[in-house]
Parts: sequence; structure tokens; C-alpha cells
Amino acid sequence: MPPYLRIPVLRVRAYAKINLDLRVGVRCADGFHDLTTILQSIALHDTVTLRAVEGPCRVRCAAAGVPAGEANLVWRAAHRLWGALGRRGEPRGVAITITKRIPVAAGLGGGTADAIAALRGLCRLWDASLEPIRLHEVAAEMGADGPFFLVGGTALGVGRGDEVYPLAELPRHWTVIAVPPRRVSTATAYGWLDRDVATSARHGRRRIGGTRRRPPVAGSTLDLTALTNDLERPVARRRPEIRVATRMLARAGALTAAMTGSGSAVFGLFTRRASAVGAARRVRRAGWTVLVTRTLDRAGLAQQAWG
Repeated sequence: MPPYLRIPVLRVRAYAKINLDLRVGVRCADGFHDLTTILQSIALHDTVTLRAVEGPCRVRCAAAGVPAGEANLVWRAAHRLWGALGRRGEPRGVAITITKRIPVAAGLGGGTADAIAALRGLCRLWDASLEPIRLHEVAAEMGADGPFFLVGGTALGVGRGDEVYPLAELPRHWTVIAVPPRRVSTATAYGWLDRDVATSARHGRRRIGGTRRRPPVAGSTLDLTALTNDLERPVARRRPEIRVATRMLARAGALTAAMTGSGSAVFGLFTRRASAVGAARRVRRAGWTVLVTRTLDRAGLAQQAWG
């Protein structure tokens, strides 16, 4: 076994997220939008398994729509960490298998979560560590929500969403995730928003997003009745099933129901598991993925991250 490998097999859970609130500001010169978002960890997770091997880093995943090898974000995370540790060439000594449970391209952050889980596992496998600021930089290169997955729980994200500040934890809520079959890429969702903002400006109508506003946080309390997602309206105009899903969850008793991120997943929050299970039965349709999970705080993430 190469000397930089200390553990033969390691399994890391990669937890999904939902955007409880997402306010989209103006598009900046770098092409990204100025955001204010409240992110929340949920118990739905992938499993990233790392095995010490001879030879180059290998990444595989059997799930449809997930690339293998160097095209996978996990391989990019390994490559970036390898270089940040001062090691030459491409990463070596590990075979990584991703077991997917988080729906792909649904606004749940699964690909980035896998990459950050791999970073955590590789630091242990390679018996190495980075300064927190360097680890943050590497995480941000994996996606705007990369730094959030280093923090977890309930957190405020600003800028591109990569400036992350922990908030008072949301009390545990049971969460129904409904994913209609048609998926929406992040670039497409923001393109639709920009198009609608431009159209509204030409016709003198009320702006849709376009200015960053304060999220509904008073002190340490999150107002669940005032949550919004500026991407939901433009996406739902082209994908009406998004509106169908949110309305069904609301009618099933959700405290709040909204699209997460750029979609197409929709979530509903419930205080009781039985209510969430009943709502999941009501919104389940042919071709839809419907899951019942729960929110996770930072202590819960720390206890359950490994294995």
C-alpha cells in the first residue's frame, strides 16, 4: 500500500440540501447572479465509498446520467485536492464508487455533495489536511453550494451562494421531496429568469427577481410563511408540473411547499412523519420520484457522516 494511504476502505455519506429560500439578484460581470439563499441539510444521501488501490484514481457510478472517470465532479475534487496537497501529476491510490439515492439534476445538490464527501474521505484516506481557507476554496470550485456542504445544517449563503454563515438550526421537520420526470439544468433556469426579467423591463411590469433582497430571518427565527424562490415562477411557466407539485403538497398540509434551487424537485415541510407519509401518497404520480426524509442539523450530520 502506498505510504500516503492509511485506511483501506472508507464510506462517507453525502447529504442532499434544499433551498428554503432563494433570492436572485442582478447578473454580475462574471456571468453569475448575486444570491441570497437559506440552505438546509436533509437526511437523503448518497454513499461515497473510497478504497485504497494501486494505480490512478478511478471513479465509477452505476446511476443513469452520472458520468464516470474524469468527467465526474468527484474525480475533479480528488484532482484539485491532490494538487493542493503539493502532490504532482494526477491523483492516485484510490478507487471511488458512488451509490446514488439523491435524484440527479433536481436542485438537491447531489453532485456537489458527493464531491465534498469525497474531499472529507480523501483527507482521511491520505492522512492529510488543508487549512480551512484552502479547503473552502477547493469546495467552492466544485460548485457554488460546495462550501455549504462543509458547514451543513441551516445556513445563509450570499454572493454566488458560496459565502456561508451558519444560522440557528431549523427544528426537525419531515420533508417530502417530489421530483417530476422532466429535469431542468441550472443554466436553463437562470436563462429563463433573465429572459422574463428583460421582458418585464421592456413592458414596464413588476420586476421578477433581479435585486437581492433580505431573507425572512428575524434574529434567529426563520419565518416559514415568507419563504420564496425567485427561480420558481420562470421555471414553472415552462414546467407546469412544478406548480402542480407545490399545490398538491400545500393542499396535503405542508407548512411550506416550494421548488428547491433551480428545480425540478419540490419540497414540502411537515411537523409529523405520518402527515409527510400521507402527503407523499397523495402527490405520487406516474413517472414522479417521491421521497420522505427529514431535515438534519449540524450535530446530526457530524454523528451520521461516516459509514
